[in-house]
Amino acid sequence: MINTIYSGVLIGLGATIAMDAWAFIQNRIWGVPMPNWAMPGRWFAHLFRGKIFHHDIGQSDEVPSELIVGWLFHYGVGVVYGIVFLLIVGTTWQTAPDFLTAWVFAIATIAAGWFILQPGMGLGWAASKTPTPWKSRGLGLIAHTVFGLGIWGSGVLIGSTI
Repeated sequence: MINTIYSGVLIGLGATIAMDAWAFIQNRIWGVPMPNWAMPGRWFAHLFRGKIFHHDIGQSDEVPSELIVGWLFHYGVGVVYGIVFLLIVGTTWQTAPDFLTAWVFAIATIAAGWFILQPGMGLGWAASKTPTPWKSRGLGLIAHTVFGLGIWGSGVLIGSTI
């Protein structure tokens, strides 16, 4: 079990780094704005104050170090996803990592953003209250595909050391 958790942490970190690298590439090539992790940080911090849903997270009270909280939340979720992935597929996946399994899992993880985080921040179900919801959804699906590539790539790297 310890090996599963350890490998899951590494896979989650690798996948989250891949997702962030993709955000950087999109920003540099196409001018897609970088994620503002302060707002998810603010939302996460407000959970401990008993507030899940906000009309507009930008209008909610600021919290100390919300940008740092947001980054920690972002990477914490990635690590949890890495561990959950290995708990679902089993550690034998690491001996022959396949992209399809990683991709299906990564696409499924977008549900948390669409149906918990975004409505909680006041953006509506699956970004329905944003100016361009279909663009947001498409970019999210691409980002989670890259997350899946990160799961698979991390699995390949970790599997080669087993």
